[in-house]
Amino acid sequence: MSNTLGKITLVEVKQKVHLKDLGLIDYKECWDYQEKLFQEIISQKTQNRNLPPDSQLQTPNYFLFCEHPHVYTLGKSGDEKNLLLNESQLQTKNATYYKINRGGDITYHGPGQIVGYPILDLDNFFTDIHKYLRFLEEAIILTLKEYGITSGRIEGLTGVWLDWENPLKARKICALGVRTSRWVTMHGFAFNVNSDLSYFNNIIPCGINDKAVTSMNKELGRDLNMAEVKQKVKKHFADIFECEII
Repeated sequence: MSNTLGKITLVEVKQKVHLKDLGLIDYKECWDYQEKLFQEIISQKTQNRNLPPDSQLQTPNYFLFCEHPHVYTLGKSGDEKNLLLNESQLQTKNATYYKINRGGDITYHGPGQIVGYPILDLDNFFTDIHKYLRFLEEAIILTLKEYGITSGRIEGLTGVWLDWENPLKARKICALGVRTSRWVTMHGFAFNVNSDLSYFNNIIPCGINDKAVTSMNKELGRDLNMAEVKQKVKKHFADIFECEII
């Protein structure tokens, strides 16, 4: 976009977001990588405070895509009782378990699920966590719409839901949980595409025991092309955040 004022042309430069698709990656390995990027951005922001404006460096933004082997993660506000397996049962399920530093309660990650970790400096966009979460949800809602799946939000609950207006039929298709410090984000969303939903039977997802979980393949009766779904999520993310993904 540009505005012409006399002979002066003002060009609106979009924020750049570096996309990295990590494929199938161990949860702890990916968590450590997130932390590395997260701390680097915070460190740069701290350094910028002591520099004149014309010497400050632009902080980078990242968007990680990945899938994880079977794993359960419990947010810092969660209740361990919502994990319904003991250590030996976890091993039988070939699953791992981590207590982590995001918000929210317990959730599951596994193959067939698109996990997105935006590591953004919100000072480059807007400083509003509520708006940030709604934007992430909107990227998923618009992606689902392209496949003929109508989805929405339930007031007071994060995530993306189907039949959200019917308490008896509402089911979650995408969970959210984030951490922020100095307006830098990490963690993100878990979008059930071709997920094995039986693994959700071993937890009380997000601490909510009266609502179901679903996936795109369950709703459509067929498996989806993961790369195609990622491309659609990426496009809607870029449009909503008005950024350039590189």
